[in-house]
Amino acid sequence: MPASGAVTRNTLRRQIADALRDEILAGRLQPGEEFTVKQIAEQYGVSATPVREALVDLSAQGLLDSDQHRGFRVHQFSVDDYRGMVEARMLVVDGIFRRHVPPAPASTPVPDAAPEPDVARGVALLSVRRRGEAAVRAARAGDLDILIGYDIRYWRELARLVSANDYIADFLHRLRVQAWVFSVPYLRSDRDVLGWLWSGHVDLVDALTLGDAEAAVAVVRAYNTQSLEWADRLERLAT
Repeated sequence: MPASGAVTRNTLRRQIADALRDEILAGRLQPGEEFTVKQIAEQYGVSATPVREALVDLSAQGLLDSDQHRGFRVHQFSVDDYRGMVEARMLVVDGIFRRHVPPAPASTPVPDAAPEPDVARGVALLSVRRRGEAAVRAARAGDLDILIGYDIRYWRELARLVSANDYIADFLHRLRVQAWVFSVPYLRSDRDVLGWLWSGHVDLVDALTLGDAEAAVAVVRAYNTQSLEWADRLERLAT
């Protein structure tokens, strides 16, 4: 029985953390907004323990700030924080693409009982490409809610596939979520939002499918240049 209870609490912990992260990404919990464990527990109709654990998890991910006397508040990232995220992901992505992207095989082997590694990789890239296609459609339509979900899953799957290193994939995932948390409040109020939503997901997968590391790096560098230009624009608007 104790083991079952532990599983239930851990499941609640993950569900609450996921739900609150979605609230932050959707902009329904704004940067600087404060709340207590009791308020969240009452909102979800659960006990305080899994809520407290979920909030501690989100604090460890950099999404919440903890105050012993006032509870928790949504972390407020600055433009400089965002620039740091962009630069960090560029360094990591540049490195893994150059090191881990194999050239495309001259011919595709035909699998027997189990797929060959190149075939398995091709199937995985096709799955990522489909997420990318959905992200591109959402970006071009300006649908942030749909875009964020597909974009985060796209990058997490791509990082795991290319690097084959869970630590790298988790680091990039954390940066991705933080970057969206910073961006969402600005994008939702930007009349020119379509001009700043990246839609190069398919181009990137196509370059990786061809085994063209240089082309893949070029796609991401162009994206990061656009991101830094957007950060500069935010600073100009604030002055």
